[in-house]
Order: sequence, then C-alpha cells, then structure tokens
Amino acid sequence: MELQQMRYVVAVAETGGFTRAAERCHVVQSALSHQIARLEKELGARLFDRTSRSVRLTPAGEAFVPVARQALEAADRARAEVDAVTGEVRGRLAVGTISTVAAVDPAHELGRFRARYPQVRISLRTAMSEALIEGVRQGTLDVAFIGLVPGMRPQGVRRKELAHDELVAVVAPEHPLATRTRTDLQRLAGEPFVDFPVGSAARRQRDTAFEAAGLVTDVPFEVTDIAALVRLVRAGLGIGMVPKAIASTLQGVHALQVRNAPSRVEMLVWGTLGPSPAATAFLSQLGADPADAT
Repeated sequence: MELQQMRYVVAVAETGGFTRAAERCHVVQSALSHQIARLEKELGARLFDRTSRSVRLTPAGEAFVPVARQALEAADRARAEVDAVTGEVRGRLAVGTISTVAAVDPAHELGRFRARYPQVRISLRTAMSEALIEGVRQGTLDVAFIGLVPGMRPQGVRRKELAHDELVAVVAPEHPLATRTRTDLQRLAGEPFVDFPVGSAARRQRDTAFEAAGLVTDVPFEVTDIAALVRLVRAGLGIGMVPKAIASTLQGVHALQVRNAPSRVEMLVWGTLGPSPAATAFLSQLGADPADAT
C-alpha cells in the first residue's frame, strides 16, 4: 500500500468524483483510477460505489478514509520535522476562527506568515467555537481562535487568552433604541433576538447574563455567523448582541452599551501533542508558547 494511493482515495472522497480528484492531484484520471483499483485489489474490498452520476464510499471506504488521512498527516508531519531540522518550515497550517474574532486579524496574521514561510500550505475555516475546539482535538485544525464565557476552560487543548470584551446591543437605525447610547438587560429582554444556536458558546455568553438577572428572552432567529446576524438586525427582524470591539466595524446598525452586559474571552487554542513546525512558527508569531498550560 503506497501513500500516493491513499492520497488518491482521500481526494476522491473529499471531492466526490474521480475527475475532480485527478485535477487536485495533478494526474490524469486514468492513472488515478488505476492506482485506486490496484489498492482495492490489494485490500480485497471495493472502496467506492461508482455510478454514472455519483461516487460514494462503501462501508469499507468509510472505514479506510479516516485511517488513510491519519497516515498521510503522519507522513507529512515527519517530512516537515525533517525539513525544520534543516532550517526550512514546510507542511500544513490549518487554522480555524470564529466570525467575531477581534483580538487579532487572522487574514493579516496569515499574510505575514505566508510571506515568511511560503512553503507552508495554509487553510482557514470559519465555524462556531465548539466545532473549532473539536477540530483541534481531532487534529484537523492546528490552531483556532475562539470565544467563550469567562471562566470556561476548553478541554483537551492548550490555550492562550487573547482579550476580554463585553457585548453591546445592535439595533436597526429605525428601532426606538437607535436614539439612545445606553440601555439595560431589562429593556432588551422584551425584544425578539437574533442570536447564535442554543447551546453554543456564543449563545451562552448572552444567555448567562440574562439568566443571572432572572430574565427570559425570545430568540426567533438563529444564525451561525456575524454577517447573517447583522443582516437580520438591519432588516428590523430583531436585535442582537455582539462584541464591543467589532461593533464599530458593522455597517447599517446602531450599537448601544448595556449595563451589566454579557462578557466573553477570546482564546487561541492548539493541540496537547507537540505542534507541527508550521504550527509552532505560527504560535510563536502570535506570542504563544506551545507548552502553555492546558
């Protein structure tokens, strides 16, 4: 079994087709198909069900692909470690971020990193904090920028606190509160909210403050990113709460400070195992010690 065969199988699984997989791997489709057929013969099992319209993993394929990914990542990591010894940082850097990160500018930091380490393959994923933490734990992400309720400690990862912030209310320009600069939780509790999904870290930041005040809120609109939240607020469908540090960057909404406002902490998290040379270099750029406490 060859690593290249594993790469071909993973590429087909991720792209959903042999043609797109061949394009990704920079080989002709016939060569890719031949190598996968050789691997299936060696394994004694078909990895894909092929029809004229689709390609799907068989049960054997479902079992094979995660292990193949781990083997490929281990091989890439070994190669990157050797390169690092010779003074050249290579490999991959998979970064995750919430849509409301304000302590750093991920695009700027990744641009700086790319300029210094052009041989590193960089990827960026935007998701909720829970998904990003799980991605770091599973190794699909090297580092992630997340936001949590102060005092929460994500399990199974190392962390560095980046900033503490409070939430402010945002309303449409035509909303009655748009003539004010401050309000309180009691006044906001009577409004329909646009917020993140129940149970998420982003939602808990607001829920915790209202529950502590003995208040219940109505959330008819749930979103997964700040852009969607702002669009619904701007349309007058509800009000929202966002970190104060990014409120001034939002267009078409009015921000108000809130007494006893919800608060949050932004963190940088990474795996408990030794980070790759690329991840180590990125953590160093951000002022984080890879050996910081979990």
